[in-house]
Amino acid sequence: MSTFVPSGKEISRKWYVVDATGQTLGRLATKAASVLSGKLNPQYVPYIDMGDHVIVINAEKIRLTGLKDQQKIYRRYTGFPGGLREESFKRLIGRRPEKVVEEAVKGMLPKTKLGRAMGTKLKVYRGDQHPHAAQMPVELK
Repeated sequence: MSTFVPSGKEISRKWYVVDATGQTLGRLATKAASVLSGKLNPQYVPYIDMGDHVIVINAEKIRLTGLKDQQKIYRRYTGFPGGLREESFKRLIGRRPEKVVEEAVKGMLPKTKLGRAMGTKLKVYRGDQHPHAAQMPVELK
């Protein structure tokens, strides 16, 4: 008997849609990251991108537990001296709620070429409309 080894050519990718209304950010991000990385696929191998596409809608209705909505700070560095930029969760969720969900999910993916390829299959939208109806996405439970 031989062991089945999948190749990257015959991967059939599914599309899933997740409604973020009232969901906790971290729990939604772990669920999305496991689907993007392909760990729910029975043919999973760590060296091939076996993941499916994930669409997150209603990103502005995500919630955080405890005092994190008042205390959480997002930091980025511009690359110039004195270029550390800080923004609170409340301000960022009002300005760009898609960025909050994207950063949470992409932070749970590998920091390699493969992880960046997995991150491109994540689509996040502010409202409940998305342009991927032709792919017939299934709701992720």
